[in-house]
Amino acid sequence: MHTPFFPALRPRLAALGKRVQHLRQQSLAHLEQLVGSWLPPGLLSQSEEGPNSRDRIYSLRRTFFAFLYQVLNPDCPCREIVRQVQALFGLQGQGPVDQGTSAYCQARKRLPLDTLQRLRVALAAAAEKTAQLWHGLRVILIDGTTTSLPDSPKNQRAYPQPGGQKPGCGFPLLKLVALFSLGTGVLLDYAKGNKHHHELRLLHRLLDQFKPGDLAVADRGFSSYVLLGLFFLRRVACLFRLHQARPADLRRGQRLGKNDRLVVWHKPQQKPRWLPQSWGKKIPGQLSLRVLRFKLCRRGYRPESVTLVTTLLDAKEYPAQDLAQLYARRWQIELWFRSIKTSMGMEVLRCRSPQMVHKELEMFFIAYNFIRCLMAQAAALHDVPLERLSFKGTVDSVRQFSIAIAQAPSKKKQKQLMAQLLEVIACDQVPERLGRREPRAVKRRPKPYQLLNRPRHLMKELPHRSKYRKTS
Repeated sequence: MHTPFFPALRPRLAALGKRVQHLRQQSLAHLEQLVGSWLPPGLLSQSEEGPNSRDRIYSLRRTFFAFLYQVLNPDCPCREIVRQVQALFGLQGQGPVDQGTSAYCQARKRLPLDTLQRLRVALAAAAEKTAQLWHGLRVILIDGTTTSLPDSPKNQRAYPQPGGQKPGCGFPLLKLVALFSLGTGVLLDYAKGNKHHHELRLLHRLLDQFKPGDLAVADRGFSSYVLLGLFFLRRVACLFRLHQARPADLRRGQRLGKNDRLVVWHKPQQKPRWLPQSWGKKIPGQLSLRVLRFKLCRRGYRPESVTLVTTLLDAKEYPAQDLAQLYARRWQIELWFRSIKTSMGMEVLRCRSPQMVHKELEMFFIAYNFIRCLMAQAAALHDVPLERLSFKGTVDSVRQFSIAIAQAPSKKKQKQLMAQLLEVIACDQVPERLGRREPRAVKRRPKPYQLLNRPRHLMKELPHRSKYRKTS
């Protein structure tokens, strides 16, 4: 900006021009200042060919951060994003923006799925740099969950509703099997399927994520000879809870310690249907495994006996007590699923087509890994335990500090606000609640509406509302 007649005003006007240029380039959610350092450079930039190649209102970068804003703000409709665009363009003095949400929804549909997957992997890799190993092994937790989808014909065809629900009265069900890092809590990878896909079949798609030197930890649902054999071929250690269908007689086998035995399992004659024939022939005929038992004591309850099976055979290098304490930390994956589904709202998705459901899932996992990156950075900087940091508190802090960081007048002020954000995250710790138990009960009563127990076009409304609850 040139001021030949008033040179004294040039510094002030030049700074104003820089702020206006920054306003034109910034994203709607003000999150780019926080996430940008962990994302691969140029991945969200406009290209001459491909999606969002034109100079659109909803560019690739702006659409991505707007979608991320929706994920971090539960119950945020697309209309609110459109209103943000209108406010931004009105502040710049540019032309009017259409009030409808069709353009933004089409922009979300143009987001490349492979780009979103690369962003999720990049955030997970950034958080893994601060991960701590367990006895020199990277611990990966495995578990499955489900999420509900809107009742649309496309979703029903791809992810049918459970068989116990009547047609027109249920919702499509999407099944997930995810891998989490115990050191940082980030989601490494996941596989999705419908109700006809077994969790072991979905896990078979994720075996390439395991490297030699990893330790897989899962509950009894994944404790099978075939899975142990597949991990053995990849030189990956395992720690599973023993399946309830397999007897655990600790009087047999080589004694390694109290309630600690070295046993030999033999390959079953029948191959699972989900396992390819080529892999079935590679599995060894027998495996030497270690079976140990410990008692889980909780105040006010009888001790519960837990039996584990592992491929870590060295009792001196991997004591039974350390293995028991490690398996007790497996419950962290249940809390991480709760953070994604309950705190972030992924329990019920909103997109009405499988194509958009897959992108919505990726956006949820990108937002989750982003929050875990901030938590890992705050824990390492302020020397606090990562497990004690509040996930919901971090999300609330990010929503407020991101706006202040985007409006900071200088980079120095942005760094100060970023340091303050990490300090706030480190101070927001969840208190230790040993032995706490909260029953799954609802205190607030639902409204006395009639239950939809048949298709909507066949449903008849009762004239007396007081009799709604008495109908079947």
